[in-house]
Amino acid sequence: MPEEYLTVARAGTHETEISRSRFLCSLAPCASEEEAQDFVARVRREHPGAGHHCFAYVIGADASVQKASDDGEPGGTAGVPMLQMLLRRDMRYVVAVVTRYFGGVKLGAGGLIRAYGGVVGETLDMVGARTRRRLRLATITVGHQRAGRLENELRAAGLTVRDVRYAESVAIDIALPAGDVDAFRARLADATAGEAALELGGETYGDVVVPQR
Repeated sequence: MPEEYLTVARAGTHETEISRSRFLCSLAPCASEEEAQDFVARVRREHPGAGHHCFAYVIGADASVQKASDDGEPGGTAGVPMLQMLLRRDMRYVVAVVTRYFGGVKLGAGGLIRAYGGVVGETLDMVGARTRRRLRLATITVGHQRAGRLENELRAAGLTVRDVRYAESVAIDIALPAGDVDAFRARLADATAGEAALELGGETYGDVVVPQR
């Protein structure tokens, strides 16, 4: 698994007009190919009068799934430049749909390539990006007397506290950068005088959090 990847910060739309044709780009994060296809279908339903709904999406932290469609535009002039723009910006788990309302002026192959790729780039600039980092899931088991203070310290350090469960002892589910496990284990032992136990779980990705200062 890659240590981290970029995706869009939010869903968004952006429109530009080129030679009287309207190009409306819709971008969204998506967790799977099915979600990407559902998003494409939704955009089609929202704009039934448009001439083309070209799309591209990249799924997987390693970009293992890449799809593009020209949707009736000349081959290679729409979906491919859209996909290339997503890859050039290192975007993952993202889908882009460009809806075109033809304005009566033909743009030619070069003009279409610039238009489709360009509107995706402009929309990416508008919605922004966020970094997702590889995280290791883990559970800390600690006594009640230390639990509250430890939870506060974990949050202040920028770690993700996923759940806290109270029983005879307190179980705190966390996610921490995968490469920091050994160092964290040592810090945890120091902070709790060796009273806390750390049990490792699987891996996931999460947003990069800036620690409080």
